[in-house]
Amino acid sequence: MGKDFCATRILGAMLLLAGCDPGPSGRAAAPSPAAPQAAVKTGRVVIAPQFDEAENFSEGLAAVRIGAKFGFIDRQGKIAITPQFDFAGAFSEGLAAAGIGAKQGYIDRNGKFVILPRFEVADLYAFSDGLAPVRMGDFLTGKWGYIDKRGNVVIQPQFDSAGPFADGLAAVGTSEKWTYIDKQGKPAFAPQFDSAGSFAEGLAAVRVGDFLTGKWGYIDKQGTFVIAPQFDAAFAFSKGLADVRMGDKFGYIDKKGQVVIDPRFDFADSFSEGLAVVRIGEEGTGKFGFIDEHGKFAIDQQFEQTFAFSEGMAAIRVGDEKNGKYGYIGR
Repeated sequence: MGKDFCATRILGAMLLLAGCDPGPSGRAAAPSPAAPQAAVKTGRVVIAPQFDEAENFSEGLAAVRIGAKFGFIDRQGKIAITPQFDFAGAFSEGLAAAGIGAKQGYIDRNGKFVILPRFEVADLYAFSDGLAPVRMGDFLTGKWGYIDKRGNVVIQPQFDSAGPFADGLAAVGTSEKWTYIDKQGKPAFAPQFDSAGSFAEGLAAVRVGDFLTGKWGYIDKQGTFVIAPQFDAAFAFSKGLADVRMGDKFGYIDKKGQVVIDPRFDFADSFSEGLAVVRIGEEGTGKFGFIDEHGKFAIDQQFEQTFAFSEGMAAIRVGDEKNGKYGYIGR
């Protein structure tokens, strides 16, 4: 899934306003004669599809693209910040990453740059714990460091990869190994992992071994494994559950490493607001829906792609990737 840091990216989702609750096979189940309405759970459109690209809401605003430029809308779907940026991310701690041309900085809720666009980055993370990782220098040779909300460099650029702070620590990597640093830039323990994700609920997913054959497990903040490396991919915990991949399928485990939702999905995302995005079927042809914490579909398989819920809404797309439009559904 490529979400070691669960980085906020602008994704798409496609809405098909009909469907039935699928079983593990992905085939639609026949509606019950006693309660036919209960078998169809489509999600309620709250902002009509009209945008060329869209991100989920954060701090009451969502980045959207209209034509070639990004701006922000409010929860009623009205333009709050005029589209004027070549890139825009989610608001966090009152600031959002935004870019003009090849340079990126951070804007406030009025659309004004408070940290001038001067960073060359592949991915610019949102602020967390008052700091944000940025890469200084070009794509191939630049290094990652951390800035504060005034744009001052507080941890010097020295890492080949870096993630946002969570639970007081941030995952950082060099060409050799990954570890975690505190807000002063000091390592929490010796570099020893081959990949690493952000901490959530006191645990972080890490990989031991190479990309193809290595296994993922979970460590605590002392760097000790509490769930042994055994998964082919592993992601952040949310409300006591984490999505993991076992072979070709995704399921969910608890903090003891026990499988609580069987691995039957071809894609699974972390839980958010009590629901998780899952897909049954191949990428490009399979459909996405939302399951609850018991693994049952709460919103049926019907989307080509979708965001997780945030602030009560999830971004969706109507139409194909090239010509479709984005809007938002509620529960």
